[in-house]
Amino acid sequence: MNTEILKVSSKSSPNAVAGALAAVVREGKPAEVQAIGAGAVNQAVKAVAIARGYVAPIGIDLVCVPGFRDIELDGEPRTAMVLYVGRR
Repeated sequence: MNTEILKVSSKSSPNAVAGALAAVVREGKPAEVQAIGAGAVNQAVKAVAIARGYVAPIGIDLVCVPGFRDIELDGEPRTAMVLYVGRR
């Protein structure tokens, strides 16, 4: 099963990210929400909370496991906060 990667910035709309996240989870796929920086992590966490509300009425209970991942951004090594999201 392929994990869908959603990249979030501090300027991302939590509602838009939540809609994309809910669509991925409805398809039965797990998602990985990546964020770099405090503002981006804030938007990502809000998006997960909003997405739970989107899918709860159809009987899907989302779970979120936080973690870190080393990535390369513009040729520079960075550490991203990663939220692994899937069904319970």
